[in-house]
Amino acid sequence: MDFNLTEDQLAFRDAARAFAQKAMAPDAAQWDAEHIFPIEVIQQAGELGFCGLYTPEAQGGLGLSRLDTSVIVEELAAACPSTAAYITIHNMVSWMVSSFAQPEVADEFGPRLASGEWLGSYCLTEPGAGSDAASLRTRATREGDAYLLNGSKMFISGAGSTQLLVVMARTGSMESGAKGISAFVVPADAEGIDYAPCENKLGWNSQPTRLVTFEQVRIPARYRLGEEGEGFKFAMKGLDGGRINIATCSIGAAQAALNLAAQYVQERQQFGQPLAEFQTVQFKLADMLTELIAARQMVRLAAFKLDQADPEAAAYCAMAKRFATDVCFQVIDEALQLHGGYGYIRDYPLERYLRDARVHRILEGTNEVMRLIIARRLLKEGVLEVLN
Repeated sequence: MDFNLTEDQLAFRDAARAFAQKAMAPDAAQWDAEHIFPIEVIQQAGELGFCGLYTPEAQGGLGLSRLDTSVIVEELAAACPSTAAYITIHNMVSWMVSSFAQPEVADEFGPRLASGEWLGSYCLTEPGAGSDAASLRTRATREGDAYLLNGSKMFISGAGSTQLLVVMARTGSMESGAKGISAFVVPADAEGIDYAPCENKLGWNSQPTRLVTFEQVRIPARYRLGEEGEGFKFAMKGLDGGRINIATCSIGAAQAALNLAAQYVQERQQFGQPLAEFQTVQFKLADMLTELIAARQMVRLAAFKLDQADPEAAAYCAMAKRFATDVCFQVIDEALQLHGGYGYIRDYPLERYLRDARVHRILEGTNEVMRLIIARRLLKEGVLEVLN
């Protein structure tokens, strides 16, 4: 088993790091403070292929593995976790459209998404259906060669500033549960779509988050992804990768925070010596690094399992998301603590990393839901023999 990155992965890492430090890091604090959605910078990322990381090459993407993708996303998140997280959401939209749409629809939208010319939003969560996504109520009613879409979606990243939506809607009865859900590509400017004002959030301020309402929105039947009833399956496939992506964003933020803390404690003098000379500080740094590396390896293992289509990939993704987002938030909090009062003010980026990373324990399935997924899986007969 080789834990070293390949030459290609090292090249991806270096390219992402150079872009992040030049195009993202200098302005990340301003984007956060002024709630700026840096569309031009995201499109520049698209020019490097970062808006179609695992989108098939036939649709203009790089066709990378999820492990390759995690290497790139970590570097972007070290500069701005909020913007990097939106880029991962866009990548999920790009991949879903290119992979599951009818060929002519994939050809129409896929290259625009993969290049970053168009940006996408993923519409699953509803006001009454968060963790229980299978109970969603947004409805798509067939009418000839079209569907009429009615309902609302909540907490939608990028909404109001993107060109394409992937919407999960019910085509079957409520009693049909997950089997009655279908997925649709919806142009963001379609008649009947209303965007509420931006949510005022604790973090993730470099990306808009809105409630989206659909009222008699007519969409061609050919814009459906796959067959009727396959939407929930596509959503879960997307979320497995999304959980790796969000966990990786936490790792990038935690690595940046640890780097800042290690530098700060060597420069800051207290009681006549650098903070780094105190054994308690050394122990804290050692624990932070150990936990960060453990989280990184767990995420990369999950990415590998997903790339290999392992039967237990979903469980690995859930474990990685739960562990990495919890542990990395703690690493960032400890880095802020080591900065003392300075960590709490906006002249330093620690408080921004902390605010941005907090939501990672909620979205793509709360960490409580991750525990349910893991527990239900491990209690299946014979599963513990292969989850090791």
